[in-house]
Amino acid sequence: MNKTTLPWAPNETFVQSEGHLVSDMDGEKVMLSVQKGKYYNLGEVGGRIWELLASPITLERLVNQLLEQYEVEPELCREQVCSFLGNLLNEGLIRRSPAT
Repeated sequence: MNKTTLPWAPNETFVQSEGHLVSDMDGEKVMLSVQKGKYYNLGEVGGRIWELLASPITLERLVNQLLEQYEVEPELCREQVCSFLGNLLNEGLIRRSPAT
């Protein structure tokens, strides 16, 4: 299987941006961006990622935490996490610090 090129290095750090209200609804996280006035349904796994982003966390550690909790192939997990983080970044819901 070919390795997919990921958009970020494993040691890049991500963290939530400020100004969001989050609530649990039937096991899924929903969020209101106060700044944008938009609602987001993060789902169950997305909600878990959001929880992990409460304090700065590297991409590698984030993926490893999810691999411990969910039954998923490591490469697929990395790809899906990167896609999700990309969406959060595009919406301004998280910030990243490039690898040093």
